[in-house]
Amino acid sequence: MASPESNTASSPLVLAILDGVGLEGPTADNAVTSAAAPFLLGAIGGTVNGQPVVSLPIHAHGVAVGLPTDADMGNSEVGHNIMGAGRIFDQGAKQVEEAFRNGDIWGETWQMVMARQQRQIHFVGLLSDGNVHSHIRHLKALVTAAATAGAQKIVIHPLFDGRDVIDGTAEAYLADLEAFLADTASTHRCTAVVGSGGGRMIVTMDRYEADWTIVENGWKAHAQGSARPFPSAAAALAALRAEDAGVSDQYLPPFTVVDEAGVPVGAMHDNDAVVIFNFRGDRVVEIYRALTEEPFTAFARGPLPENLLVVGMTLYDGDMGIPAHFLVPPTRVTGTVSELLATAGIAQYAVAETQKFGHVTYFWNGNRSEKFNAQLETWEEIPSDNVSFDKLPKMKAKETGDAVVAAIESGKYPFIRCNFAGGDMVGHTGDIPASIIAVEAIDEALIRVNAAVKAARGTLLITADHGNCEVLIERDKNGAPLFDAHGVAVPKKSHTLSPVPFIAIDYSTRTITSGGVSDAGISNVAATILALLGQPIPADYRPALLSVS
Repeated sequence: MASPESNTASSPLVLAILDGVGLEGPTADNAVTSAAAPFLLGAIGGTVNGQPVVSLPIHAHGVAVGLPTDADMGNSEVGHNIMGAGRIFDQGAKQVEEAFRNGDIWGETWQMVMARQQRQIHFVGLLSDGNVHSHIRHLKALVTAAATAGAQKIVIHPLFDGRDVIDGTAEAYLADLEAFLADTASTHRCTAVVGSGGGRMIVTMDRYEADWTIVENGWKAHAQGSARPFPSAAAALAALRAEDAGVSDQYLPPFTVVDEAGVPVGAMHDNDAVVIFNFRGDRVVEIYRALTEEPFTAFARGPLPENLLVVGMTLYDGDMGIPAHFLVPPTRVTGTVSELLATAGIAQYAVAETQKFGHVTYFWNGNRSEKFNAQLETWEEIPSDNVSFDKLPKMKAKETGDAVVAAIESGKYPFIRCNFAGGDMVGHTGDIPASIIAVEAIDEALIRVNAAVKAARGTLLITADHGNCEVLIERDKNGAPLFDAHGVAVPKKSHTLSPVPFIAIDYSTRTITSGGVSDAGISNVAATILALLGQPIPADYRPALLSVS
């Protein structure tokens, strides 16, 4: 094993993950092909500065990343998990589906919830069938089970999507939920109501402590029942649309449903139970903390309801022990590429802005918050802007590129990984001009990173975790653009099923060629890293995408 002192990086390997940058043909809504991005587009086409490079399309969705079907979009968490693990394993959605099928979900934690059936049972999460953070069928199955077991009052606190599903559909999802709750209440002679809600990007679902006011909005709406009052969730949406006809579902302001006396119908009280039904953890860790942590200092929360039980769908953060109780146990991921490199004594550097920092660390490392070897690993977080990302669409591409260049020039790190967030985060706004700017900013950063890699006689790998900004208008089943009643194209703000690029640019004295891997996907990236660093590849890893000689 090499020691930190002897481990130099005269020929570093740099992995640049372009979050949300997929491959599709040129269209007016393809921010990748529409961008003035000569380096990236040339590399995708197989040439850099007139020289041939390896460029392959690879899979980043569906069964290739451990999701139930090929109709399931990839996402950043799954993408970094699979990329860092080098293998395909069941991901959150698939794990949950299996737990419902085999009955494991109704174990000890669910029985703890049902022990509170004489109190209120709350369900908090994303009202969506995008299958990225949650799925409506999971919520309905849990509610049905609770009502069947004798729960007296069930309260739903839905968060509206507009990112992983078509925007502007909150009313349809709410109507479906309300009809289901009415049927549940009638069938099981219980109370089943919507207690509060709001859009996911300003209510409850913050991540990486980027903006605790989002969580505070959720605390006030769900727990205190002190958000703006309305007689029903439908009335809330109608009023909010009337005030801002163009508001995206994901930015719907928080609201609380109250009765005729103005009393919240579903605020949280002593001895209640709360089930967070998102299976993906990054955007519900903070609301869990707000509902459980003592002392709590992120905002002026005030006292918690006494003996409040809060459980999650899955284990969201194993190192932090969040949540303490969960319905579906996680897949333990060991032997990730960074664990293997740390064991081999190879120094590593990881950098991303706040919105994606957890992806190049926690998710990349197999859902582990801590470093494998603090002496060998350096992590750098660049603070994201606290604005809607279409307002500052370059995000922190320049700063991320600067950090990578500095890491290369330091000569300390044989392996450097980074994430450029703009393709995903700006793509989620559905703003085509802003998304084009985001891609152009990434390209400018890549040009400088490539120059630094060349000067160090290293290797640059470029890939993505999933698609997004290459398709920014919704399509029908035949691929034709969708238009609303006013003839305006419907923005697509969700991830895609597109393949993603894998590009290898080598400036060393060795020869690299495509390995000819069939059904290549992002799960093959880890073995490729090991091969380029001269490390053995575990037998259970998917094969390397490159041949090295």
